[in-house]
Amino acid sequence: MKNNDKLKPAKLCYEHIGGKLGQLLLEALIEKGWLAKTDSSDKNLYITALGESQLTAFGIDLSQIKS
Repeated sequence: MKNNDKLKPAKLCYEHIGGKLGQLLLEALIEKGWLAKTDSSDKNLYITALGESQLTAFGIDLSQIKS
């Protein structure tokens, strides 16, 4: 087995992570309660208070997110 066989597909799409990596990352952030929706039918997500503290602890500068 080559090292490349363990790689997961990812791509940049309009300045965000796309592909399988993006999907898995989004699902994990929702499952952990770091991202949520105000309503289940809403297409938009927001960063929860828990998400804000955890993402900041990772060194992510949330001020860079366009609102």
